[in-house]
Amino acid sequence: MLLLALDTATPAVTVALHDGTDVIASSSQVDARRHGELLLPAVHRVLGEAGLTLDAVTRIVVGIGPGPYTGLRVGLMTADTFGLALGVPVHGVCTLDGLAYAADMEGPFVVATDARRKEVYWARYADSRTRVTDPAVARPADIAAQVEGVPAVGAGALLYPDTFPVVHEPEHVSAAALARLAAERLGKGEELPVPRPLYLRRPDAQVPKNYKVVTPK
Repeated sequence: MLLLALDTATPAVTVALHDGTDVIASSSQVDARRHGELLLPAVHRVLGEAGLTLDAVTRIVVGIGPGPYTGLRVGLMTADTFGLALGVPVHGVCTLDGLAYAADMEGPFVVATDARRKEVYWARYADSRTRVTDPAVARPADIAAQVEGVPAVGAGALLYPDTFPVVHEPEHVSAAALARLAAERLGKGEELPVPRPLYLRRPDAQVPKNYKVVTPK
C-alpha cells in the first residue's frame, strides 16, 4: 500500500506518504491564503523525497474538516481529481480526529480549530482515538461550561485562553497524523467514509439580500 494523505482544512497545507508501515515523507506549510498555490508543489515534493511518482499511489486520504469553505475544498477537489485519474479509492478523515491522534493524550480533552468570525470548530474526545461528540462550530464563550476543566488541543484553543486555559500541542493538523490514523483504521478492517466536506456553516461570501439582476434592454 502507498497512501497519499493531504489536508487543507486549517491554515496548514500538509501532505504525507505512508507505505503501509509508517510515514516515509511529509510536508507542512502554514499559510491560510495560499492553499491552492502550495498543495500541488507539496505533493510533488513528498513524492520526490520518497523517490516515487504519483502513479505508485494506491489510496488517498483527505481531511474533510470542519474548515472554511475555500481552503477545505482545495484539498477535497485535489484528492477527488487524483482518485479519478489514478483509479484508486479516496477516503475521508475528520481533521479534528487527526489533531486528536497526533496529541496522543489519555483521558478527556477537546480539539478546537479556528473557524474565524470569533468562533471555533470543536469536538470532545475520550482519548486520542475516540471522538465522543460530533464536530460543531460555536463561540468559545457559549461552550465554556462544556469544556471547563478539560485540556484542549489546536490553534482555535490558543486563541481563546479564557475558555481553554490549558492547551497542548499540536497547533495544526499534519497529514502524517492523518495517514497513520487512516492506516491504523484500515489495518483493523474499518471502513473509512467517503470524502464529504464538513463545512458546518455557509460560505463567508454571500449574494446580497437585495441583489437585483440587471438585463440589457
